[in-house]
Amino acid sequence: MYMKKLIIFPFNGNGIEALDCIDDNEYDFMGFIDDNTTVTSSTYEIFPRTILRKHPEIFMLAVPGSYQSYKKRAAIISSLEISKERFITVIHPKATVGKHVQIGYNCLIMAGVVITSNAKLHNHICILPNSVIHHDVNIEDYTLIGSNVLIAGSTNIGVNCYIGSGSNIINGIHVGERTLVGLGSNVLKSVPENSKVAGNPAKVLTN
Repeated sequence: MYMKKLIIFPFNGNGIEALDCIDDNEYDFMGFIDDNTTVTSSTYEIFPRTILRKHPEIFMLAVPGSYQSYKKRAAIISSLEISKERFITVIHPKATVGKHVQIGYNCLIMAGVVITSNAKLHNHICILPNSVIHHDVNIEDYTLIGSNVLIAGSTNIGVNCYIGSGSNIINGIHVGERTLVGLGSNVLKSVPENSKVAGNPAKVLTN
């Protein structure tokens, strides 16, 4: 049986957790790529980026980013310089995806995530365990969703956002691009782009 060769970038928490989501019957996991040449692992092989050019048959899951670096995700992923056809999307078998949900490429959906009817996830999106994305939600490219987040129906999350774990976002609002929502926040109204919001109810800290 032919198995696709897979590498994950970078060697970080999201990447390690992604291993639990991968179908071992479909992918032959080779190791990680990391730009930090001092990174080592006794369990996994760590490769430089040159492996992507040497082996064009290798597929990629790219999951960089944290609350400190989320705004750089688009630039970091683009710098890999590979075609979109080489990116995969991984959905944990214990995630639940409803009818007519659309999910783009290079997305990681972890265990316990629920995505309901007509939701749309664009590309390069990571959703951590046990978050719930309700009907008709739209999540734009390069956004990171923490664990135990609830996004109510018909809400739009802009490009390159970071939604902290334990947050709740009310239905029908817009969270502007490049926004950081702090841990455990309750977002009850639309948020302008390039904001940091936190609290219950969430308030804009900076624009």
